[in-house]
Amino acid sequence: MEEIRISVAVATYNGEKYIREQMDSILKNLKPCDEIVVSDDGSTDSTPAILKEYQGREISVKVIRGPGRGIKQNINAALCACRGNYIFLSDQDDVWTEGKAERVLKILGRNGCKLVCHDAQVMNDSLTQIRMPSFFSYRGSKPGFFCNLLKNRYMGCCMAFDRTLLSYALPIPDEIEMHDQWIGMINDMRGGNSVFLAEKLLLYRRHDANVSDFSHGSVPKMIRNRIVLLRELFIRQKLWKT
Repeated sequence: MEEIRISVAVATYNGEKYIREQMDSILKNLKPCDEIVVSDDGSTDSTPAILKEYQGREISVKVIRGPGRGIKQNINAALCACRGNYIFLSDQDDVWTEGKAERVLKILGRNGCKLVCHDAQVMNDSLTQIRMPSFFSYRGSKPGFFCNLLKNRYMGCCMAFDRTLLSYALPIPDEIEMHDQWIGMINDMRGGNSVFLAEKLLLYRRHDANVSDFSHGSVPKMIRNRIVLLRELFIRQKLWKT
């Protein structure tokens, strides 16, 4: 079977408004040796029909049915179907900048780097206004297990990683809050170098239907989420050491 270089894991649900622009921007970054894997979680709009337009082209676009259990398990399903040596995560409503994939690939694998998280410009829904010139500056983004436990700086749509990380990160637990923080911190625990790349390689679209939220919510909720995350991380660590 032909070796796949990059797998882009995309989770969709009723994304008809923006998915075509996202898919086009991803495909401009890929080569015939790459693939896009989309897990659609039961969209009732025209998302499935739009995705069908991209199938049968030079670059493989595989669409699978999501489990219908929310965003984390929809992403889990997409990741399970990825065959590439390097995995890129993608939302359904952003735009990749030209050259993003190649720029990230130049860093993955160097000096033990197993995961890259790059910067992004946060835009309005029409991508006509910059709401935040740098997500990194807003979040104080930096690598490290404890700093990302206290405040998550990993953002899934800006992440790519070596596929060897999948055997430790999957399945993604239902109990945790965010899949990106989980994957990033699994890499930290494994001793894989995480590089935070201060280049804006994505236009991150903020609109009323965004699943992610930049806030932590209440302090009790934040503490509870961190306790659950730590518990699940150490349960998983025990499994890979047995």
